[in-house]
Amino acid sequence: MKKEPLTHHILPTSSNLLGICFFILSYIKVGSQSRTTLIDECVIIPIILFFVASVLSYISMRSPTNNPRIERMADNVFMMGLLSLSLIAIILVLEFIK
Repeated sequence: MKKEPLTHHILPTSSNLLGICFFILSYIKVGSQSRTTLIDECVIIPIILFFVASVLSYISMRSPTNNPRIERMADNVFMMGLLSLSLIAIILVLEFIK
């Protein structure tokens, strides 16, 4: 059984999470009536990270040798985006509890 490259999982997942980040950003903007908050600025970080992970994953998939170095970079950037999105979600939950 041939193992599927990691980039085949990173690309769709990071693009889905990118959409979730944009949803969170729009929800924050609507909920706070266009008032700029720190959380608005923080949501930009996972947006950039998931976009970079998507691009690196796509480049890795399109390379003729399926470059493991680029795949590893895509995985690391994806995990940083996931960590930052998780921290933002925790902050949002704590804001709603107040």
